[in-house]
Amino acid sequence: MSSLPAVRRVALRTTATGAVAGVVGAAALTAYALAEARAYTLRRVTVPLLPAGSRDLRVLHLSDIHMTPGQTRKQQWLRQLAGLDPDLVVNTGDNLSHRGSVPVVLDALGPLVSAPGVFVFGSNDYFSPTLRNPLRYLLPDDGTRHTDSAQLPWRDLGQQLTARGWVDLTNTRTTVEVRGLRIAFAGVDDPHLGYDRLDLVAGPADPDADLRLGVAHAPYLRVLDRFAADGYDAILAGHTHGGQVCVPGVGALTTNCDLEPERVKGLHRHPASSAPGDPGSAWLHVSAGLGTSPYARIRVACRPEATLLTLVARD
Repeated sequence: MSSLPAVRRVALRTTATGAVAGVVGAAALTAYALAEARAYTLRRVTVPLLPAGSRDLRVLHLSDIHMTPGQTRKQQWLRQLAGLDPDLVVNTGDNLSHRGSVPVVLDALGPLVSAPGVFVFGSNDYFSPTLRNPLRYLLPDDGTRHTDSAQLPWRDLGQQLTARGWVDLTNTRTTVEVRGLRIAFAGVDDPHLGYDRLDLVAGPADPDADLRLGVAHAPYLRVLDRFAADGYDAILAGHTHGGQVCVPGVGALTTNCDLEPERVKGLHRHPASSAPGDPGSAWLHVSAGLGTSPYARIRVACRPEATLLTLVARD
């Protein structure tokens, strides 16, 4: 090394230093992403949806739990949500990531399944997750759906939830009374797999209901458009994981559906340009969800979440 020209020696040292810094930076980012995926967070949102004079209604929105039996930290965090004592639980699917997860999910939900609740399924309730290149999510959707993996026990999950009093909203409309409020629901099967049957739920929402809610796993625009046009006051969905890997100051790079990244999570309007009270507009809440694929348990600038929506009287 001493026989090399001084400039060459400096260049080699600079390259080596840069390589070490790159390795250290990548390791730090990976450690952060792994920790972020386990930093479970409760969001709180207030939405003016109820008739004048109504008491507040507390709605817990759960989505994309993606449970495996070994995820004990997630299970413990879920159990403590029962202390919120919600009036209604809305579960927008993707509860499972393992064939043995049904009893684990039910145990983690605990007393929550004793509260009034509704649910729909997502693709990861139906089919086992598989190892995939995560970069494919950044590419345009080519329509490929992985329905060739082993089926998960979604029927068992549905039967267990309905036996405890929750309502399966798969491609159906129904009405549920919660704390004296008559709530009209419409729900669809997973739009990401093309299982939604909008023809079965289309039509004006019940005008006599105190509140009208649309529920879907994946917030595809065709579903949001239908619910908004039919007069539903709010739509709840999940699926997006909030983008899962976001760029600080920029936001999500993808939504894994045709919803634009600006509305990948949180409370918005649909259509996006509508103001509250405009005909044909609805509130839209998209949960960033609590989990990830078991093969890519990372999140960046997008913590896993559940949301407590407090519905209050309109002005």
